[in-house]
Amino acid sequence: MQLPDMPLHDPFVVADDTTRTYHLYTSNVPSVSGVDGTGTMVYRSRDLRDWTPPVVVFRTAGQEGIWATDGAWAPEVHAWGGRYYLFTTLHNADRPLPAPPPPNQWGVPFRTPAHMRGTVTAVSDSLLGPFTVLDPSRPVPPEHLMTLDGTLYVDPSGQPWMVYAHEWLQTIDGTMEAVRLAPDLSRTAGDPVFLFKASDAPWITEQIPAGVPHQLPPYITDGPQLYRTPDGSLLMLWSTYEKNVAGQDGTVSGGYVQTYAVSGSGDLAGPWEQRRPLVRDDSGHGMLFHTFDGRLMMILHRPFEDARGKLYEMRFAGHELEIVRRREDLDGGG
Repeated sequence: MQLPDMPLHDPFVVADDTTRTYHLYTSNVPSVSGVDGTGTMVYRSRDLRDWTPPVVVFRTAGQEGIWATDGAWAPEVHAWGGRYYLFTTLHNADRPLPAPPPPNQWGVPFRTPAHMRGTVTAVSDSLLGPFTVLDPSRPVPPEHLMTLDGTLYVDPSGQPWMVYAHEWLQTIDGTMEAVRLAPDLSRTAGDPVFLFKASDAPWITEQIPAGVPHQLPPYITDGPQLYRTPDGSLLMLWSTYEKNVAGQDGTVSGGYVQTYAVSGSGDLAGPWEQRRPLVRDDSGHGMLFHTFDGRLMMILHRPFEDARGKLYEMRFAGHELEIVRRREDLDGGG
């Protein structure tokens, strides 16, 4: 298989040095994997061009007592303590959150009820699974928060954190937050820490006509991934929408973009400075990885619906991230 033929939403690559194989994780697509149900599948490649048909590594079915069986969005796999940990977001529309959503800053009430949504952690001894949820009774972030896209960050002291997006469905102005994790990554070990909000990116509202209240947001936070830059700063890739419009049914329209922020202090708490988008064109939820020959790459998906993968060769200029070139030779140029 090649990238133009591969359904691929929220892509995440693990470059396994032992086998010299790239593992590309995404949500299960039964018509491609041949396995029914909500879960995670993985494609594999030696050269980023030709990929094996996917193998399903996680399914919510069979996870005894699991609190949700929908979603399985934004899967990531991280090595930790000699094992592999899958982070993926589940949700359950039949389990509403106890507190009603607050009105936004113009007093316009939400029309979309908030329900349980959050990232779970699952463990395996293999990159190919099967992964078993550590705590099937609840998501890892506080369950009264509607969150998604949790990612692992390990600070310089060795403390693991989950960084996640707090949903606009609950906050109107979506936020990025972080929470310390227990050593086994199964639960939190403290209270959430606020990092930044979506509207901190000034370019989001640049083209809103005068007198229009920012098109009545939401402002979206999506797809965080953290990366230490060569100069010691901390960079966060994240995605959002430009010129957002919230519909009566809670859907969002606007241009999906890949952007980033920089903590010049190198500290997770920031302060975070927002940068302009790296990629527009309905593209986002990217992550960085290194090839086996040392090149820095970014993979993301486009379009948002029926997504396919896009690959870019990247470089750092100090703590700024720059695109070297689109790798159309690998992703087909679609």
